[in-house]
Amino acid sequence: MKIFTLPFIFELCAGSICLAQGQKVASATSEPAPYPRINLAPQYEVVPDWPHVQAGWKQGQIPGIAVDKDDNVWVYARTNPSVQVYASDGHIVRSWGDTDKRCIPHGIYFDREGAVWLVDCGLHVVRKFTREGKLLMTLGTLGEPGEDEHHFDKPTGVTVTPSGEIFVSDGYGNNRIVHFDAQGCYVKAWGRLGVEPGQFSIPHAIISDSKGRLYVADRNNVRVQVFSTEGTLLDIWGNILVPWTFYMSSSDQIWVCGSSPMPWTIDPKYPMAPLGCPPKDQLFMKFSTEGKVLQVSTFLKGEDEQEKPGELNWVHAIAFDSHDNLYLGDIIGRRVQKFVLKK
Repeated sequence: MKIFTLPFIFELCAGSICLAQGQKVASATSEPAPYPRINLAPQYEVVPDWPHVQAGWKQGQIPGIAVDKDDNVWVYARTNPSVQVYASDGHIVRSWGDTDKRCIPHGIYFDREGAVWLVDCGLHVVRKFTREGKLLMTLGTLGEPGEDEHHFDKPTGVTVTPSGEIFVSDGYGNNRIVHFDAQGCYVKAWGRLGVEPGQFSIPHAIISDSKGRLYVADRNNVRVQVFSTEGTLLDIWGNILVPWTFYMSSSDQIWVCGSSPMPWTIDPKYPMAPLGCPPKDQLFMKFSTEGKVLQVSTFLKGEDEQEKPGELNWVHAIAFDSHDNLYLGDIIGRRVQKFVLKK
């Protein structure tokens, strides 16, 4: 067996082509490049100046993004108006939303019937609306935290299964999953604060697939936990990323945005912040329903108040449209960005 030494490998690189710098250098033997330069990893390119924000509007923190059947991009922002709907070219389609100062928008979700669900962890409610903003259902008690069938404590996410059952991640305060039937009647709840299987430390988002399985972003525990609709633990995807938010494709591929696993740190700017605040990097991943990692993509983390286009800073929201365009929303970066998949 022939063993190649480090100097030999360096000479091979220098004698043919400098892979790191992409610059051709002199070669005594004129050997061809040792590797084919074919980009096989998907790449995303930011679309500058997207969206076209209305004059007088302030860009706020963007905790939620969803795309409807017409490829309109729904942005749930911590500003007024809180619901902002943009066409794929970036122009505003409609807007509406609460003016209550207690509101802390957290998640937005479309069910299979086209209704839009808003999760407000400041008002402790999950609400169902028409696309025009007409209120259809309220889960929880407006402005009142608690831990029973009529109250949440800072909920984070909602999903509706194909059978119409509703599941809420009651995340920051109660660390549980709450189950309602299609009419919004309480069924049961499970989970509590902890690190053991089936326990949670900020269930930060929830999504369901076409078979009704539930995926919970157990953020501080650096894992995704998978459950049946009865609350039976089916699987744990641990130590892969700090999961913040989900997107479920029509083919049951699960996208998760967040950051790499990291130890707990205390930043003087955010002394009470959860794990990963601030994050050391920004990434999103694609999984199969069995937990197989299908794709990993990373973005540069921007510096506070100096973020450049294409950089992310506390990415909190992810969605795709039917053309594989990617939309990501920041908390500290205070913006939503559109990325185009480079062919």
